[in-house]
Amino acid sequence: MKSRNQLVLGIAALLFLIVTVMEWMFPLNVVGAFGFVLPILLVATVRNRQLMVMTLALCILVTFIGLFQPAKKKERFTTVVFNRIMVVCVLAGVAYIGVTWEERKAREEAARAALATQTEHLLRANTQLVELKDTLARSERLAAVGQLVASVAHEVGTPLHSIAWHVEALAEEPGLTAEMQKRIRIIDEQLNRVVRIIQDLLSSTRQRKPEPTWYPAERLIEPVMALMEPGYHAKGVALQAEVAPSVLVWADAEKIHQVLVNLLSNALAATSVGGQVTVSVAARPASAEERERGSCTGRTDLDTAVTLAVSDSGCGMPREDMERAFQPFFTTKAIGKGTGLGLFLSREVVVAHGGQLTLESEVGQGTTATVILPGLPTNPGTA
Repeated sequence: MKSRNQLVLGIAALLFLIVTVMEWMFPLNVVGAFGFVLPILLVATVRNRQLMVMTLALCILVTFIGLFQPAKKKERFTTVVFNRIMVVCVLAGVAYIGVTWEERKAREEAARAALATQTEHLLRANTQLVELKDTLARSERLAAVGQLVASVAHEVGTPLHSIAWHVEALAEEPGLTAEMQKRIRIIDEQLNRVVRIIQDLLSSTRQRKPEPTWYPAERLIEPVMALMEPGYHAKGVALQAEVAPSVLVWADAEKIHQVLVNLLSNALAATSVGGQVTVSVAARPASAEERERGSCTGRTDLDTAVTLAVSDSGCGMPREDMERAFQPFFTTKAIGKGTGLGLFLSREVVVAHGGQLTLESEVGQGTTATVILPGLPTNPGTA
């Protein structure tokens, strides 16, 4: 805008000089004085009243320049004065109209800019309103979780205790094989885990804060694989693990166990017979953002990121489902097959560890859920 104004003023000055020279050379020719209309109109586009007054004053001064030359006839001089006065009136009128027109355009532009700003503010306010509405709806859904748990806790607790007694009785039966003892031990561990989860949900509206420690990655994966293997075998889906050796994870084993069980359950549900699900564990240097998230655990030496990825060859997820996957109570499963809380709670657990849970999916190509957790530093010392 500044360069444009400079160009306009330069052209106006050039025209002013040309008309001035013509006035000096032909003082009796009043037609040339009307040429001052052009620089006046150009100066008007700059929208500066003081500059316009100065330009008009100079144009009026030069318009009467011919009067300073000796007049040959008194009648001729009187005619020149009258004509110049008419020219001055025209120039003053043009200057006034030009300034008024440009000021009106400036007001219109300012009004349009103000309208655009107000529209932007309204759109932003509308977006915030939608976000607040979503937050309120989420709070209501989460409140429903507490009511749901409180209403069924007693009914669930009674049969769980009965199951636990029977499992203990089975463990004491003579003649049990090693495989049977392994299955009974898994059942007992999972029953105890379910009881603790219910107690956590009942004791507070918030889940128990994780108590992380250095934990070997293979010891996180093996119990989950053993627990889920029968379900995978029954459906005809291959389950395999790829664990990098000597990888330690800064994690609460029970909480991450809960996350992995949920991810493997989702992968099994999405994979058809003959498909494959792979659990892979790898370590890499943590990014600045990952180190910052890890610092919420109270440790500043977590400079390694461990990725626990669950990849399936299932049906995949469309983009609209991906965007809502972490919303509480959102599920694509049939009624009675899922609550829509698994991914939501899993992400809450991972975030509480200073980590991140992400999803990558393509329809017909499968889904990969990746848990990123703080890992063992290069020189960890004692944990």
